[in-house]
Amino acid sequence: MWQFDYPWLLILLPAIWLGYRYLPDYREARSAVRVPFFGAMSRAVGQVPSQAGTRGNRWQLLLNGLVWALLVAAAARPVLVEKPIERQQPVRDLMLAIDISQSMETTDYTDANGQKINRLAAVKEVVHGFIDRRKEDRLGLIVFGSGAYPQAPLTLDHASLSLLLDDTSIGMAGPNTAIGDAIGLALKMLDQAHEPEKVLILLTDGNDTSSAITPDHAASMAAARGVVIHTIGIGDPDASGEAKVNLQGLQQIATATGGRFFRAEDRQALDQVYETLDKITPHQVKTFSHQPKRDLFWLPLGAAIGLLALYHVLALLRPRLGSTRQRQEA
Repeated sequence: MWQFDYPWLLILLPAIWLGYRYLPDYREARSAVRVPFFGAMSRAVGQVPSQAGTRGNRWQLLLNGLVWALLVAAAARPVLVEKPIERQQPVRDLMLAIDISQSMETTDYTDANGQKINRLAAVKEVVHGFIDRRKEDRLGLIVFGSGAYPQAPLTLDHASLSLLLDDTSIGMAGPNTAIGDAIGLALKMLDQAHEPEKVLILLTDGNDTSSAITPDHAASMAAARGVVIHTIGIGDPDASGEAKVNLQGLQQIATATGGRFFRAEDRQALDQVYETLDKITPHQVKTFSHQPKRDLFWLPLGAAIGLLALYHVLALLRPRLGSTRQRQEA
């Protein structure tokens, strides 16, 4: 459909009638010879001189009215309103924090072919599937060992995120485990996001041994900022030292922030964990729409210019056509 962006300008349409009614006729000044007895000559031949101006030319009056209406219509800016265009925007930011400490090289997981693989390789396979399912969410990646490091900011470029995940390797962040620092870094990165819901998925197989901030304090900070933390423990609680996962601590972190704790003992359990996260962290988007407009002012403007041009061309040709006709009659 079409509409006028400035319909109030249409009140100018009667202005041409006001001009016709109250303004004097336009008279073009020309050089002429004054004849004192011109009136007597006119009466002798039985003719009455006509008055100059536009009031006696009905076709020109009609042309002026039509051109004025077209110019007012063009000034009112007619537009063609096209179909609405919808755009989706993510309403959830997901940050992934993955443990790449030395204990992640333990080969107690199997791949899809049943081959033994280390814990990080199993995590990568499952996380890739999770990333593929979250197409409209902004995802970020943090890796941590003895320290926590941002691997990818929050982004919708999931292909680049997957490549950065593939580039991570065991021990590149140090041999120890800094869970508290990973949470603190995630909060700092999530602070830059403006979406209403923010989620951190923390995956580790060890115990916090090198954080500058304790995991409990980091969890309380996350709860105060409205960040939900889901924790996944994939280590052995019966191990000793760095390799012993603190399941109770991970449970407390999740509970303090309104998240959930998961225990993933093998690759199938990891798959089930991310399937569950897909349900409790649903795929939600905001839909915005706007209707593009296409300007049509050039149509009445072009018609007005075309009518004026046609009128003047005909006015120039009329004397020539008249003289040609007189020659033919003679």
